[in-house]
Amino acid sequence: MNYNTSFQQFINDLEQALECELGCNVIATNLMAAMRYSSLDGGKRIRPLLVYASSSIGEANYTDVLKVAVALELIHCYSLIHDDLPAMDNDSLRRNRPTCHIKYDESTAILAGDALQSLAFEILSRPNNFKNNANLLDVIYNLARATGVHGMAGGQDLDLQNTGRKINLNELKLMHSLKTGALIKAAIVCGYLLCQEVDKHVLDKLNLFADNLGLLFQITDDILDATQTTAILGKTANKDITSNKATYVNLLGLSVAREMAFDLYQQNIELLANLGKYDYLAQINDKVYLRKN
Repeated sequence: MNYNTSFQQFINDLEQALECELGCNVIATNLMAAMRYSSLDGGKRIRPLLVYASSSIGEANYTDVLKVAVALELIHCYSLIHDDLPAMDNDSLRRNRPTCHIKYDESTAILAGDALQSLAFEILSRPNNFKNNANLLDVIYNLARATGVHGMAGGQDLDLQNTGRKINLNELKLMHSLKTGALIKAAIVCGYLLCQEVDKHVLDKLNLFADNLGLLFQITDDILDATQTTAILGKTANKDITSNKATYVNLLGLSVAREMAFDLYQQNIELLANLGKYDYLAQINDKVYLRKN
C-alpha cells in the first residue's frame, strides 16, 4: 500500500467509492435518493480517515482499506439520520441542510438509515470482495458490535433515558463511549486489522488511543455546541442545553471540559510517540482537538 497518498486523495477515492455503491439502479428510487442525500453531502469523513490512518501502521491493501472505510461511513451516515429523527434528537438541520426526515419524510428517513446499515455489511461480506481476508471476520465483528446494543444503539438509548436527569461523570463517560466512541474505536481497530501482520502490543495501544479520541471527540462536540453558532456548526447550536441533555459542559462547566479535552489530546500524543508510523493518526488527533464544527 502506498502511504504517499494524501488524506485529500484518500477522501477523493472515498467519495468515488461511495458514489459507486449508491449509484446502482434500484426500483425504490425515492429510498435511494434519500440514502444519497444523507451520504454524498461531504461531512468531515473522520471515521474513514481513521481506517486509513491506522492501516498505515502496517502493510494493508489499499482497495481493502477503502472498502472498509466506505462501510464505516455508511454506518455513520445511517446513525446521523436516525439521531435526527423526532423520536431521537429531533433536529431539522444537518451539515447546513435540512435533515433527511425534513427533506423527505420520517418513514423514508427510517428506511434510508436501515438500508445504509445493511449496505455496509453487504460490502464487507460480498463474495471475493477483499484481497486479504485473513482478519475480515474480526473486522465485521468489531463493526457489528460497535453498531448495536454494545455500541451506538445502546449509547443512544442511554442518552434518551438520561435526558433531563442528573448523572455522574462515570455514567456520562459510559454513555458516550458507546454512542460516539464505539464507532471511532471500530474504525481504528478495523483499519489495523487489515494489515498483514497484527501486533497485540500495538493493538492494545491503539485501543487506548481510540478510547481517548472518542472521548475527546464528544467533549469537543459539547464545547462547540455551547460556544459556536448554527452557521458554523452546520446544525442547531445550543441544542444540548435547550434539550436538557447530559453533556460534559453541562456537568463540569466549560472551563473544566476544555481542560479535560486538552489532557486527552496530550495523552494521545504520548501514546503515539512509540508506535513508529503514526503520523496520520497524529494528524487526526490534531484535527479532532482543533475542529470548529
